Amino acid sequence: KWQKICFYCGSKSTIKNGHKSGKQLYKCKSCGKQFIGGVRIDNERLKREYIEGKQTLFQLSARYSVDKSTIWRRLKSMRYVRVISKHKDVVINMDTTYWGRGFGLMVMKDAFRNKILWYKFVRNETIADYLEGITWLRDNNFKIHGIVCDGMRGLFYELRQYRVQMCQFHQMMIVRRYLTLKPELPAAIELLEISNMIARTDKNSFIRMLDGWSDRWKDFLKERSVDKKTGRTSYTHKRLRSAFLSLKRNMVWLWTCQDCPELHIPNTNNALEGVFTDIKTKLRIHSGITKQRRIALIQEYIARHY
Repeated sequence: KWQKICFYCGSKSTIKNGHKSGKQLYKCKSCGKQFIGGVRIDNERLKREYIEGKQTLFQLSARYSVDKSTIWRRLKSMRYVRVISKHKDVVINMDTTYWGRGFGLMVMKDAFRNKILWYKFVRNETIADYLEGITWLRDNNFKIHGIVCDGMRGLFYELRQYRVQMCQFHQMMIVRRYLTLKPELPAAIELLEISNMIARTDKNSFIRMLDGWSDRWKDFLKERSVDKKTGRTSYTHKRLRSAFLSLKRNMVWLWTCQDCPELHIPNTNNALEGVFTDIKTKLRIHSGITKQRRIALIQEYIARHY
């Protein structure tokens, strides 16, 4: 007796009679339904196993005893539907993440709801792409009360009509990039400690700490060195100056969350970083897939979860 898995209830069945087409006809002992032997693939179940069950094409082809090209041909039926959110009053997080060079995902997310409002696949992060997303939101009747973003040069000016909060974590990373995590100069050590306090203090306290640091080290910051070859002078502590000036330049946008407490604007983009981590974790299972397949997987995953 040959055994086959029932397509209806999943239990084992035995051969009953021959079919007029020459194929074997099975009858399930449990549910009593008859079916023709062979491989039957439920496309919806296949998509769920591929996206949610973390099954690779190789694993699915082995499970269903078909070629990998057959599995992907079935997966091509993935047709995501972008549903426009019904909540029109929003505060948005926006940022871009990358997979290697030349392939990135730009996202605008509702800061208070687990909903991606707009996204675009990009080669590079540009102001024009962000403005395209803002325009799309306006055209679809969204009222933007606040924006949380990183410190991309020129972006704040283009968004000057909105209340913009610079991600405080991004600012901390900018200072760390200039000073490193273990600076040697006493002035750099102090400035790094002050920058690490951004998310744990209020606006006035932070400004007092930064102004106090500036008064103590203003002569140190003005020190210049002479290039022996050209005879030209330049600032001796360039990276320290850059870190300090970055804090001073972005101060206007670092505290919008406290200047407008009624809007409850987040002080960081951590919620959006969590979304990026979730998507990348799913894609890591399917490493090595082509760019077009990666795009299809991301779109389907966003449609199902966000």
